[in-house]
Amino acid sequence: MIYLKTEEEIELMRIANHVVGKTLAEIGRAIAPGVSTVSLDNLADTFIRDHGGIPLFKGYRGFPASICVSVNENVVHGLPGEYRLKEGDIVSVDCGVKINGYCGDSAYTFCVGEVKPEVKQLLKTTKDALYEGISCAVEGKRIGDVSYAIQKHCEERGYSVVRELVGHGIGRMMHEDPEVPNYGKRGYGPLLKKGMCIAIEPMINMGSRNVRFEKDGWTVSTRDKKPSAHFEHTVAIRNGEADILSTFDYIEEK
Repeated sequence: MIYLKTEEEIELMRIANHVVGKTLAEIGRAIAPGVSTVSLDNLADTFIRDHGGIPLFKGYRGFPASICVSVNENVVHGLPGEYRLKEGDIVSVDCGVKINGYCGDSAYTFCVGEVKPEVKQLLKTTKDALYEGISCAVEGKRIGDVSYAIQKHCEERGYSVVRELVGHGIGRMMHEDPEVPNYGKRGYGPLLKKGMCIAIEPMINMGSRNVRFEKDGWTVSTRDKKPSAHFEHTVAIRNGEADILSTFDYIEEK
């Protein structure tokens, strides 16, 4: 069942998503060599609650943390722990917040100090692919148009698209219908209608698309141990142009 949101509901989701953006910016300022990933989780938990939100991930299907912290070859769902970030690492931080009964969800991949140029290019391509997908997230198109745009952008540049994990609808629940794959065919999949809200989240690997699920029951990693990048926005479908409810502005402001 796909739920169409009213304008009032969309604005409540925007509030939640802006708290997500501010949380990610706070984490970004703390990221540095020597910082433990569990300290980032503690920071996020406190910041979210101080801003009137509930950490959406904590307790979800038993997930023990407030954010997912995925380093280097970890694709998504990394568990915060005692690992200390190193110069040259990349770290994807995925964050969800619920406020006033509505959800926000966004992810950003950060560089730790100086990162190799080829890894920076992976991040740029993944982020650009997110916006390519968003450009197709308009009334009258289909989910497959979004999926195809992401896949085409990345594969043309020599990267691979993770198939096992997908974006999703979002609203009162973090995961609603429809699923939003990062690969697909134009003209296929559910029709996009005004009021649909979806989380678009390319997960792109430098090497093979193959992944493995770690013994901790959560972390997903590349099989070949090459880096993976992840960026995510929550958007509302409109006629003419998608309305991006989440934001990277707080992260990227100078």
